[in-house]
Amino acid sequence: METALYLPIKGFLEAAGYSVKGEIAGCDLVGLSPDDPPVVVICELKLSFNLELILQAVDRAAASDEVWIAARVSAKGKGRESDRRYHDLCRRLGFGMMAVSDNGTVDVIVSPVALMPRKNPRKRSRLVNEHKKRKGDPAVGGSTRSPIMTAYRQQALACAAALRDGPLRPRDLKPITPSAATILRGNVYGWFRASRPRYLRPDDNRCRGLDPVATPTGAAGNHRDRDENRLTTMLSGRRGP
Repeated sequence: METALYLPIKGFLEAAGYSVKGEIAGCDLVGLSPDDPPVVVICELKLSFNLELILQAVDRAAASDEVWIAARVSAKGKGRESDRRYHDLCRRLGFGMMAVSDNGTVDVIVSPVALMPRKNPRKRSRLVNEHKKRKGDPAVGGSTRSPIMTAYRQQALACAAALRDGPLRPRDLKPITPSAATILRGNVYGWFRASRPRYLRPDDNRCRGLDPVATPTGAAGNHRDRDENRLTTMLSGRRGP
């Protein structure tokens, strides 16, 4: 599976000084440099080098400073990783190309040295913000059928954990999560309900047992949110005065 490529590529980029997390805003892997503003690196993963991988990289280019594509080395070594035409296409587009062997060794085939296309500031900002707000690295890059543990879901879980001992006001939760008021009023997951006077508490136990900062080496696919943009669900229950 593509997820088997994630840790080798993550380790390779971390050794180069990047902070790396998986499944950020639809990208398999995103790395940020410690600079301000950071250098944004995106890597897309596939089991083999193909046209779809190139097309994904083209779609990511506007939000990043470097785009890499990575795939497993073919069994006989005669796949696209040995095709000079594929190498030349990556160079012309400005993409880097990495191959991962069965033992996890990462080899750079093409370096991303060409000029990149015009950036999309809004898309880039959304990607950087999600990377910085997300605690730990709870999502394995390359996952396609599992919900994602987003920064928003992590913050909602933090609010739920704080409210288990009793009702609190949104402002009481602000030291834990600055956006607590928005999360409680939005109540996207249906975990909270209002009680007088404007105290909120967990409405059920659906959020129990979830680890908002689980690492990719564990069961990373079990606690992720399918829709990180659902921010408009109205608060259930009665509102206080």
